[in-house]
Amino acid sequence: MSLNPRRRRQLLEATGPLLLQGERVELATLAAVGTVSVRRQVLTAAVVGALTAGTVSATVRPRPLYITLTDQRLLFFDGNNGGKPGKLVMNLPRPYVSVGATKKGFFGLTLITHLSVVEQIQGLRLTFPAQHRADGRQFVSVLPVTR
Repeated sequence: MSLNPRRRRQLLEATGPLLLQGERVELATLAAVGTVSVRRQVLTAAVVGALTAGTVSATVRPRPLYITLTDQRLLFFDGNNGGKPGKLVMNLPRPYVSVGATKKGFFGLTLITHLSVVEQIQGLRLTFPAQHRADGRQFVSVLPVTR
């Protein structure tokens, strides 16, 4: 399942003014971008547990971003934790981007891939949640594979 119609419309409205002459949108989806170290997860849980005397637990997760894939670029918008698309965070030219192999995550419910950008040492980890897993497969199928 892709974005619901309201979120898709909001994402396309945010993307519209940024499109170049003749540029077309091919895919609009949501994914968690980046990773969170085990150290940060443990530290956050310990601090919150200590401050609340163990009555509250906290988790840290990668940042959700809306992704618009056009025939020329990848545009990443702030995900506001699944709310309305926010400001533009990244703008990557499509010829400089490739994807790595995909794998299943968390009991096969999520789809994980790594986005590589030319001349960048470290890539971006993209985790497509269960409801956007099909979008993740489409995303991976239209981009070149990292060698």
